[in-house]
Parts: sequence; C-alpha cells; structure tokens
Amino acid sequence: MEKMSVAFEKMKMLVGMEVDEELVAVQNEDSSSFSFVDDFNRNCTLSTKQRLYGFAICLAAGIACTLLSMLVFFNPVKFGITFSFGNLLAVGSTAFLIGPKRQVTMMLDPVRIYATAIYLASIIIALFSALYVRNKLLTLLAIVLEFGALVWYSLSYIPFARSMVSKVMVACFDTEF
Repeated sequence: MEKMSVAFEKMKMLVGMEVDEELVAVQNEDSSSFSFVDDFNRNCTLSTKQRLYGFAICLAAGIACTLLSMLVFFNPVKFGITFSFGNLLAVGSTAFLIGPKRQVTMMLDPVRIYATAIYLASIIIALFSALYVRNKLLTLLAIVLEFGALVWYSLSYIPFARSMVSKVMVACFDTEF
C-alpha cells in the first residue's frame, strides 16, 4: 500500500499538484531514484490554471507567428525564421500541459523518434540556411521538409493515422491499374 501511495505522490508531482512531503521523504530514504529532475519538478510546480494559461499563451503565440510568416512568404529568410519559431512555440506549448520531462519522453518514444529527429533537424536546417547561409531555395526546401515532418509527427499521436495516410498516398500515386 505504501508503494502505491509513493507512486501516486510521484504522479501528482509530475503533473504539478501538491505532494505530501512525508511520503516523498520516505521514498527518498528508501531509494536513490529521487533525482534532481524530480526535485526540480516538485519545487517548480504550476497550478492547473497556470498550466492552461501557459499552454494557451504559448499556443496562441505559435499560431500567430506561423500565420504572420505568411505575410513575408516571398522573403524566405524572414519566412523561415518566423515559421520555425512559431512551430517551436506550438510544439512547446504542450510541455505546459504534460510537463517538459514527459514531453521529451513522448517525443523520443520509438513510435515517433524518426519523425521527431527529422522535424528538429529540418528546423535547425531552416534556421541555419535562413540566418547564416541566406539561401532562399535551401530555406524553402527546409520549410517544406519541416512542414511534412510536423504533419507526420502530429499524425503519430492519432491511432492508425499514419497507416491510413500511407495507404491513401499509395492509392493516389499508384501507377499500376
């Protein structure tokens, strides 16, 4: 029963709720698995209302940056910067809801590790080509790759969505009759 209470307190700590200090102290004495990250999460918790506000503000800022990037579409350097920054804000907004540790864990899940890697690499390539190389064609190619990786990454959260999209694409582009 005590293990279940300790696990429940750890779960409450991960989602930002108030925890019972005595159970945390018991768990800390029992095992050394109480890491710095858990201690940091316990000391820097947000209320549910604060989490929802943070999520809404970050998501709204991300969507605003992404939409504002359409105004500078014909300047690929500015477009690449605002589009990539908007995508980072939108994806980062979910960290307010589930916590940054769980967000990273979910992003590195074997189901979506490749989509995450391609998505983050395309953001880095888009920003690098926009800021340092200043090559418009390379920036636009990186943005197209970034958008495709974002769609594929987002589909990984919907059950069977990737397989459905794959089957539709094969059916649309199948050249055999």
